[in-house]
Amino acid sequence: MALIPYALARPFLFGMDPEAAHELTIASLARTQGSALKWAYGSTRVDDPIELAGLTFPNRVGLAAGLDKNARCIDGLGAMGFGFVEVGTVTPLAQGGNPKPRMFRLPQARALINRLGFNNDGLQAFIANVKQSRLYQDRLAGSGGAHPMLLGLNIGKNAATPIERATGDYLTCLDGVYPYADYVTVNISSPNTKNLRSLQSDAALDALLGAISERREVLAQKHGKRAPIFLKIAPDLDADQVAAIAQTLKRYGTDRAGQVNNAWGVIATNTTLSREAVKGMAHAEEAGGLSGAPVLAMSNQVVSQLRSALGKTFPIIGAGGIMSAEDAVSKIRAGADVVQIYTGLIYSGPGLVKDSADLIKNTF
Repeated sequence: MALIPYALARPFLFGMDPEAAHELTIASLARTQGSALKWAYGSTRVDDPIELAGLTFPNRVGLAAGLDKNARCIDGLGAMGFGFVEVGTVTPLAQGGNPKPRMFRLPQARALINRLGFNNDGLQAFIANVKQSRLYQDRLAGSGGAHPMLLGLNIGKNAATPIERATGDYLTCLDGVYPYADYVTVNISSPNTKNLRSLQSDAALDALLGAISERREVLAQKHGKRAPIFLKIAPDLDADQVAAIAQTLKRYGTDRAGQVNNAWGVIATNTTLSREAVKGMAHAEEAGGLSGAPVLAMSNQVVSQLRSALGKTFPIIGAGGIMSAEDAVSKIRAGADVVQIYTGLIYSGPGLVKDSADLIKNTF
């Protein structure tokens, strides 16, 4: 049980510039995660295991990528009770991202806008941080327990890399993170890297998935494990676009008999470019991706369309707009197997993790 109610910490954090508050939070987690101070934000993990993509998820609530871009706080975040934590997005080379200011709160809508732009310290620093985590060290020692928290590593391309050479960046990152990942996420849906979302188009997506699938087979032989790969897509897709993505995923994620092969999954969704739900609010016209409550319905719609197109057993992680335990349940009802939160953690605090996992366990 957390010693410090988030309701007391939030006014202080919300009184700061959003990115400054973010950096302070990450620095504090990194500093305290190996000490008794982690109980200030810690919680007992809800035990509700589910088999998905050949993995055992300890419960159905995870952290979405973007909060811990450099994998500095894996253990601190894990202490909050997540069944799985996804860190990144990491790119081959370090990059500073877009100019500041680049993160904005919209409290009236319980939302955020960010245009960070994959700011991170690069692949080598990222891997070094993963290897220093207690989670990784326990696995090396064989002391991770029956259902250890799972770790997703999210990969992207450098802003300076031309879109026609994006596959090379993804393969470089895949080579680097594969030995340490329970699953790898291929992020082609951030709105803050020029032309990145064009990789969601049919021909480009087929070429990218083909190259990654081929490389993954080589890595599976080399490292003695076949980690599933999840494709993270945008909520700003029409029904035809979702259907096309689903067809491409089925080509790589099912066998000739149509059975799921646990090679691929999908994360729906990333942030949105739509401002329909926040018109007239302060910062509403800032460029970047909108996250939080306004994304829930559109994200759930994409999840539902994917489930219909992909069938009952294809792995789907639902993300976007989960601000309450009831929101998490709604995403499972829409068709997700497990869910991820990010903006909800900022507005509601770590208690949202246990509340969501408890309600999902008691509902399904």
